[in-house]
Amino acid sequence: MMVKFKYFILMICLVGCLAACKKNEPVDDYDPTPQFKADTAAISAFVKTNNIQATKDASGIFYQILAPGAGSVVYTASTKITSDYEGKLLNGTIFDSTKGTPISFLLGNVIVGWQIGIQKIQKGGKIRLIIPSYYAYGTQSPSSLVPANSILDFTITLTDVQ
Repeated sequence: MMVKFKYFILMICLVGCLAACKKNEPVDDYDPTPQFKADTAAISAFVKTNNIQATKDASGIFYQILAPGAGSVVYTASTKITSDYEGKLLNGTIFDSTKGTPISFLLGNVIVGWQIGIQKIQKGGKIRLIIPSYYAYGTQSPSSLVPANSILDFTITLTDVQ
């Protein structure tokens, strides 16, 4: 009887351990496609309503080159960019701004929308990027000013590239 009881307890512990391990597996069943389509439709309407001469990149980011800048930098993730920028939501709410004091970043450390868009200009260039949430913060909310799934509208002046 005691041997059966030990096996029973051992079996319960084994099942408990296996069940606990399974809970730590990441769940990745989020499909960004519907949100991306909704963002694209919203950006298209925004661009049309506000008569913005924007181009849609193959990635789905909309951009307007306001000044191309000069140079021939080939960008990598380790390229140091210095920029003066303002970030807004489509409703016009400013959520971030350097306010005329440029700051520096490694290109690989910024949101994907910037990584794609910055490469379209050179030092001294200015670009407007309207970025679907997928290439910004996605389902995450980086602050109380930027809700999850927010489309971001940046105006960026690239003051230096190294």
